[in-house]
Amino acid sequence: MRDQLANALKEALKAKDTRRTSTVRLIQAAIKDRDIANRGQGKDPVGDDEIMQILAKMIKQREESARIYDEGGRPELAEQERQEIAVINQFLPEQLSEEKVKQACAAIIQETGAHGLRDMGKCMNALKERYPGQMDFAKASGLVKELLK
Repeated sequence: MRDQLANALKEALKAKDTRRTSTVRLIQAAIKDRDIANRGQGKDPVGDDEIMQILAKMIKQREESARIYDEGGRPELAEQERQEIAVINQFLPEQLSEEKVKQACAAIIQETGAHGLRDMGKCMNALKERYPGQMDFAKASGLVKELLK
């Protein structure tokens, strides 16, 4: 994943694509920040799964910013955020459709033998292991909660 990001940065620099260059640099900076935090705690540098989580978090932040800019009457800044989202999405695996997310949640509940809301953590951990970066886990959490009631 790190090599993929490094190659993307080289290509963006050669193509003089400023938006892509700045976005890839932001991604690399976020990963480096997490590496430094992990080093302070005696952990290894982040792996691909954790990079996926970082990218998903960056997308959520930009979606929220775009929404706020739209509400504030700043469509040019909202568009800039959406362009960054498009660049970040290129490094994530394809997102599961809502129907597939529902099916995955139901399957995990059956596999883990979950019976109530107290088993929700077990279900969410299994989803995060099996589908890293492929779904919005906040929405999946709501679905699991609904199915466990």
